[in-house]
Amino acid sequence: MTDQSTVRAGVVGAGSMGENHARVYSELQNVDFVGVTDRDDEVARRVAGEFGSEAVTLERLLERCDVVTVAVPTHAHADVVSTCLEAGAHVLVEKPIAQTLEEGRALADRARESDLVLQVGHIERFNPAVGMVHDLIDDLDVIGIEAERLGPPVKRTAPGNVVFDLMIHDVDIVGSLLDERPSSISAIGAADGRYATATMQYDDVVATLTASRVTQKKVRKLTVTARECLVEVDYLEQSVLIHRDSYPEYLTDDGQNRYRHESVVERPRIATSEPLRRELESFVEAVRTGTEPEVTAEDGIEALETVQAIDSRLGIAPREREVNVR
Repeated sequence: MTDQSTVRAGVVGAGSMGENHARVYSELQNVDFVGVTDRDDEVARRVAGEFGSEAVTLERLLERCDVVTVAVPTHAHADVVSTCLEAGAHVLVEKPIAQTLEEGRALADRARESDLVLQVGHIERFNPAVGMVHDLIDDLDVIGIEAERLGPPVKRTAPGNVVFDLMIHDVDIVGSLLDERPSSISAIGAADGRYATATMQYDDVVATLTASRVTQKKVRKLTVTARECLVEVDYLEQSVLIHRDSYPEYLTDDGQNRYRHESVVERPRIATSEPLRRELESFVEAVRTGTEPEVTAEDGIEALETVQAIDSRLGIAPREREVNVR
């Protein structure tokens, strides 16, 4: 396949995420959005009609496609992705890669043996603000990382608890920034699994992640504490603030002493863009060039392994929660 080849794309699963994939595929250059399939024929027809395609069976879709997005419920990932790979289609599967580590590893093996791209939909990797942090972090002596992914209850039914639904995004980002696995993990949850905090120890870094489906404000933030500076990321605004040279001072004003603390704040310019579009462009480019995707099956397996470890520690008495995971 050449760099200018037209790639035929389809979507399996026409829920809210699958519908967005359909929209982006229909907009990409040198991509022909050829079809969508879903258990609900009416939903499939609506999404296909909206984006100039056709609702078809999975078998028919795979006869037409070079690449597919799999956006079905997690419990069906193993069967559906396997079917797509067997048909010779390159696959982008929404996170998590599978319901179990065994299923995830089997999918990775099948894709490798078939020389097919299997990318996992950890979309925050493609947030331009995260890209800025990746550029910065090699020059920093990082001490700690904090992530908050909070929001109110959602109308849709979220799979599992908040660790698998939300926290997995930040688990993947921290792993990619530090390029290592945690040596120990502790965690605690509340609100029947809709609120959770995890602390992960790396060689020289402590990462604390909080995820919530019961917070009446949407928050998506990442903070990196380094000896040189403090880096604040707002995923929603796609912005980065870098705080340096913080210093305290006392001022005298009308005979009154006042204390203030100031720092130099840098605001790097970031070219904002839709992470999903960047994700699908990257996926299609990996297929065209025969190169490794930005988020590999192995990355997806590593994130799943970590969130399973976090999930297993929720609700255990504090003195018992911390365990070695190496």
